[in-house]
Amino acid sequence: MQHCTPEQLALAALREPLPAEDATHLAACDRCRAEVASLQRAVDAVAVPQFAATAPSVPPPPRVWDAIAAATGVSATPRTEGARQEPLVEPEPEQPVAPVLPLRPRRRPVLLVAAAVVAGAVVGAGVVAVVQGRDDGEQVVAVDLDPLAENDASGRAEVVQLDDGSRVVQVDLDAPSLADEYYELWLIDRDVVGMVPLGVVRPGSQTVELPSDLDLGQFPLVDVSVEPLDGDPTHSGVSVARGELDT
Repeated sequence: MQHCTPEQLALAALREPLPAEDATHLAACDRCRAEVASLQRAVDAVAVPQFAATAPSVPPPPRVWDAIAAATGVSATPRTEGARQEPLVEPEPEQPVAPVLPLRPRRRPVLLVAAAVVAGAVVGAGVVAVVQGRDDGEQVVAVDLDPLAENDASGRAEVVQLDDGSRVVQVDLDAPSLADEYYELWLIDRDVVGMVPLGVVRPGSQTVELPSDLDLGQFPLVDVSVEPLDGDPTHSGVSVARGELDT
């Protein structure tokens, strides 16, 4: 069976349309869907407004221009404010073109983080779950997300099994906005050691896809954490809301 290429997986993670044949394969292939879910975590994290915020430009000190001139043999001066001044550039000698070697595609593994949460993390939050059916036949397991410690975050999560057998988590998060951090949704085992990151969430309602082979009986804790903008995919150890699925 021919799996999706890394380029196609990246496009799917960006939620771009794929050719019909590739889209059909992706819908039926657990392996490719898991890799797309893994890539989407990075895409969603980059979509956090704080990541995209631009900083004011800072002019380089004069020694930078001196270093450039010394290294390249090009004489240039920075443009001053309010005046157009073209730098004097001496022609550079022609350099031989280096051969370009093709890179082998790399496939990212599914993120299944097993990390110990720092001491003091609360396993608590009461078990409040309801199994119910909808008029459309979908099965739902709902759980309240109770605030931990003195945090103001709370909410509700519903694990919904769709008609095609796939599962999603519908999250309604009531939490204050963050300036230099972001919220992330996790499923955690009862020992608070094994953790599955589900993606970035924000105050309000959103839907997150569940890995098809994930056993909710092994990871019954629905957890919302606050993560710093440091690029570290592991749990920060700062949980603000949690609930336990009655599986």
